[in-house]
Amino acid sequence: MEKKFYELPALPYGYKDLEPYISEEQLKIHHDKHHQAYVDGANALLKKFDSRDSEEFDVKAVAKELSFHVGGFVLHKLFWRNMGPAEKCGGEPTGKIAEYIKKDYGSFERFKKEFTQTAVGAEGSGWAALTLCKRTDRIFIMQIEKHNVNLIPGFRIMMVLDVWEHAYYLDYQNRRPEFVDAFWNIVNWDEVNKRVEAWLDSSL
Repeated sequence: MEKKFYELPALPYGYKDLEPYISEEQLKIHHDKHHQAYVDGANALLKKFDSRDSEEFDVKAVAKELSFHVGGFVLHKLFWRNMGPAEKCGGEPTGKIAEYIKKDYGSFERFKKEFTQTAVGAEGSGWAALTLCKRTDRIFIMQIEKHNVNLIPGFRIMMVLDVWEHAYYLDYQNRRPEFVDAFWNIVNWDEVNKRVEAWLDSSL
């Protein structure tokens, strides 16, 4: 059977389509360089698994590194798709995710404030994530360190915001709060709703 490896996904929009909130140059570097690096890192580790020697293969180290690179691959793939051009995105959510926000946070304003605080307050490199626990039928905001720390098993990710400096430094320098504020103008709530509906319909 032919071996399968990770591939860099194409963006669902053009490099200029998130302007003025994310510039073409920023998006190109983030997607073409940083996301590609996680793809390359994951694939290199898969090849190690394929050619490992029992005396030289450090499974603990390789497994930890694989978690980091695959986590980066997956989170970035989600990130690109839960954004879109401002003329079609942003604003307050509708549909199923709006119902969850109302039920679990009381208002969009409160949810937005807490998600923003989570993103701005991430120490070093990390992510803010909106998750859904089917067992309790509740949404939660999760702060992920790096790509793979503080993940909660069973909490499926519905929306993510990358707050590594490489996600915003060309446009905002060290002003992370401004980048997080800009993100709300390009959230693709239709995509978030698709993830919610797909997760609720699944048998997992």
